Amino acid sequence: MRLARKPFVRSGVELLAVVVVSLGLALAIEAFLVKPYRIPSGSMLPTLALGQRILVDRIGSDFTVPHIGDIVVFHPPAAYAAGCADPAQGETAQGQYESQACDVAASRRSTQTFVKRVVGLPGDRLRIVDGHVYRDGVRERDGYIEACGDAPACNFSQTITVPSGDYYMMGDNRGESDDSRFWGPVPRAWIIGKVFFTYWPPSRIGFM
Repeated sequence: MRLARKPFVRSGVELLAVVVVSLGLALAIEAFLVKPYRIPSGSMLPTLALGQRILVDRIGSDFTVPHIGDIVVFHPPAAYAAGCADPAQGETAQGQYESQACDVAASRRSTQTFVKRVVGLPGDRLRIVDGHVYRDGVRERDGYIEACGDAPACNFSQTITVPSGDYYMMGDNRGESDDSRFWGPVPRAWIIGKVFFTYWPPSRIGFM
């Protein structure tokens, strides 16, 4: 017995429906579950290279808090390029470095996105020596960082306290990263999600 062939118009409508539904699911996944990003700079070397592509868990951040060592994507302060809200902290307008890293949380976020590592939690007392973070007096286990060398940004020896509800972010390339040292801690609400997988280049494919 021969099967009746579907009218061409009906087949076209079904194909269009499949495409629309698939596109809708893909957009929903990106908006609420997983979002891809491309690493735009070398601030996270050697962990993440320029041009490397990552996936970020968006929904997990709604149910868990960030932990020390997590690599996250977030929105920096709107005025991050201008430096710390307190001119006596971080880097001065003249390009000099103070003894204290920025601990002032900004009130407005940027639409820009950054990727950095969480190095300080709410209430933590931090100081930075030779690019190493001392958290509540204990040096971080930082075998993942790029050596800081003699870069001026590597030393903020005066202790700061991370404000309640905020997180301190730093790049693994400690001598070449624009991060919380200069524009302050990040409110949890500005954190988009945790990096959990890298899918490009092929040589780096794997879970983070």
